[in-house]
Parts: sequence; C-alpha cells; structure tokens
Amino acid sequence: MQSNRQDAWTQEEDQLLGEIVLQFIKEGKTQLQAFSEAGEQLSRTPAACGFRWNATLRKQYENDIQQAKKNRRSRAFVKSNQVGANPGIEEIMKGIEDLQRFYLQVGESESFRKIYEENAHLKEKVSDYENKIKKIKEILE
Repeated sequence: MQSNRQDAWTQEEDQLLGEIVLQFIKEGKTQLQAFSEAGEQLSRTPAACGFRWNATLRKQYENDIQQAKKNRRSRAFVKSNQVGANPGIEEIMKGIEDLQRFYLQVGESESFRKIYEENAHLKEKVSDYENKIKKIKEILE
C-alpha cells in the first residue's frame, strides 16, 4: 500500500510506532522491518516512520531500547545454552570475524585493532588446546 500523507503525527501514532519498533528489537528483527510494519498499520511510508523514529521518538525510548536489547540478549543466551545448541569453534570464530568487519565498517579502528589482536590471541589458544587434546587422545588410544 503506497501512502502519501502530509499531516502531523498524533500521540497515538507515535505510541504505536514506538511499540512496534521496540517489539521488533526484542525479537531480534531490524528497525527497517519495524518501519515497514508500522507504515502499513499507520498508512505512512516506511521512510516517514523511520524519519519520525530517528528524529523524534528514539531519544524518548532510549531506556526502553536498552532494556529490549538486554532482554533479547538474555533470551539468545538461554537459547544458545540449551542442550545441543552450543556453537562450535568455527561458529564462534565466524561471529568474532563478523564483529571485526562491523567495527571496521563503522570506523572504530582502535576497537577493531584490539578485537583483531584478541581474536589472533584466542585463535592461538584454541589451536594449542586442540593440539593438546589430540595428544591426549593419542596417549589414551
């Protein structure tokens, strides 16, 4: 549905937009998805919803955003620690590398450098542990 509204935002529309964005954050979805959903419900474009959120509402919802992210991380942690759901070394390394790329993209060169160095150090430790485990297995066989 394409909408071209020019009227001001009401308090109810602001509240609905805020609720939708927070819900999407809690569920681990993107804000772009939230703006699209809100646009449909409010008969506004996703761009208008995104602009309203970023220009006006985001500051008002800062504590709620942090709490939603914290709750999402807690649920993800519990889910990842369920039986059979633990990632292997490859998945962990991929996650670290994804974080490194992210920091590089946003220009956090100092943070990126530290993470890169820590990643290299952790890779060395993992390799050392894998070699030790291999030796122990050989001895036990």
